[in-house]
Amino acid sequence: MSFKSLSEKEESIAKKIVAAAYTVHKELGPGLLEKVYEVCFCH
Repeated sequence: MSFKSLSEKEESIAKKIVAAAYTVHKELGPGLLEKVYEVCFCH
């Protein structure tokens, strides 16, 4: 499998998404329904 390199802008967006996911997981814990995480990300 091959992956293309991300631009700086794409890399920045990806890092923000991962950081948000980690924060939600840390605050609310594991095992929640996908919809709960979706609402948190949209907030």
